[in-house]
Amino acid sequence: MGIKKGDKVLVHYVGKFENGEIFDSSEGKEPLEFVVGEGQIILGFEEQILGMEVGEKKTINVPYDKAYGEYREDLIFPVDKTQLPENVEVGQLFEVHQPDGGAFIVKVSEILEDKVMLDANHPLAGKNLIFDVEIVSIS
Repeated sequence: MGIKKGDKVLVHYVGKFENGEIFDSSEGKEPLEFVVGEGQIILGFEEQILGMEVGEKKTINVPYDKAYGEYREDLIFPVDKTQLPENVEVGQLFEVHQPDGGAFIVKVSEILEDKVMLDANHPLAGKNLIFDVEIVSIS
C-alpha cells in the first residue's frame, strides 16, 4: 500500500547538493516527522515518497521549482547602514518584521558605503536538492 496523503510519517534523510555537499541530515537525531499533504515540507520531497513502504530506502532528486523556488534578484534590497548594528558583516542574518506582524529572515549580501544589501531569498532557493531517505514509520 505505501505512503499516501494524510499519513503521518517518520523519515530519516540526508540532504545534499548536486556536488555531493551535505546541507542537512537527520543522522544522529530523531527522524523527520510530518503529515503527507499538509505542506509541512517541500512539495518535491512529499511527492517522491508517496508509495514508499516502512524500511524502504531511496535517493530522490528534487528540482528547485519543487523545493524552495528560483533565486530571485527582486528579493535583494538596500537598507540604510544606520538601520543595522555598526559591526554588521556579510553573511550575517537578521529577522525583519513586517507591518502585518509577519517576519522573515534576511542575509547581508553586500556592504556598500552608506547602504547594506539584504537578501530575502531562502538559502536553498535556486538549488536542485538530492535526498537519501529511509522510511522509519507510517501511521
